[in-house]
Amino acid sequence: MKYINYNQNYENEVIELWNKCLYFDQITIDIFRQKAIFDDNFDSNLCWLSLDNEKVVGFIMATKRKFPYLERGLEPDRGWINVMFVDPEYRRQSIGKTLYLKAEEALKEKGTKEITLAMYSPSYFFGGVDEVHYPEAESFFKEMGYDAKELHYSMGMDLTDFNLSEKIRQKKIELENKGYKFTRFNYNRCLEMLEFLKNEFGGGWKRNALLAMRNNLAEELIIMVLDENDKICGFSMSAIDGNLERFGPIGVAESKRNDGIGSVLLNYSFECMHERGINRMFFMTTDEPGKRYYERNGLEIIRTIRNYRKAI
Repeated sequence: MKYINYNQNYENEVIELWNKCLYFDQITIDIFRQKAIFDDNFDSNLCWLSLDNEKVVGFIMATKRKFPYLERGLEPDRGWINVMFVDPEYRRQSIGKTLYLKAEEALKEKGTKEITLAMYSPSYFFGGVDEVHYPEAESFFKEMGYDAKELHYSMGMDLTDFNLSEKIRQKKIELENKGYKFTRFNYNRCLEMLEFLKNEFGGGWKRNALLAMRNNLAEELIIMVLDENDKICGFSMSAIDGNLERFGPIGVAESKRNDGIGSVLLNYSFECMHERGINRMFFMTTDEPGKRYYERNGLEIIRTIRNYRKAI
């Protein structure tokens, strides 16, 4: 068995093996390039291939920030294992363990003190470890010394026959009578929107909106709420990674969170997606309180995902 750092000559084989191993998370070469190769922090020296006579039988990708990410900066103590898999026909031969230990040692040499599985921003493939669909991952990483942390949920909803409920419709009218306005984004609000997102939710939200603005997609993808003073107080967005069915993030200004704006914004956003011909929506992850909130608005759990971290 031979272990080498990532070489793009094996790109097709990596994608083929990915789709064989991670069958609930199929990927294309384009998505892989966007989230891996084109990420500012991609480092081929933190990625390894396992080869059996030039056949790719295992892959691991790790990340350590070389460039600061918004207000998070370099996060100098943190590293990530973005993705890892081994051909089922080659498992139980210590290939996965060898790949993992190479990545961990390389991260440690770069000053990493804690490794997080999967949840690397902004270009993560997964929201954590799916213990239901990949039980072997759970046992493997626990063996490698990882601690199981918070449980999160991916949720979704069928929009084929979506209509605003009478309750939401009446609440929307009530809010509009108070001076609120639910509307699609307009570029004459671009600076106000960016400042709102940065101040209320942080740089990651601002970045998502900024990319949509740069690509001339903001009016299609962003919904905003204006308050009685004609100021932005709510925001939702879809397709942050190009997938039209992916929803989020969504949020309301802290000072307005007791006015019932959130549920109206959520359902109005679904109505706008439905009008664009989108028949299904999902979002990647929410916590336990979020799960209860979204269930009250008709969403169902698609999968459960757990965070895993390890101090090294």
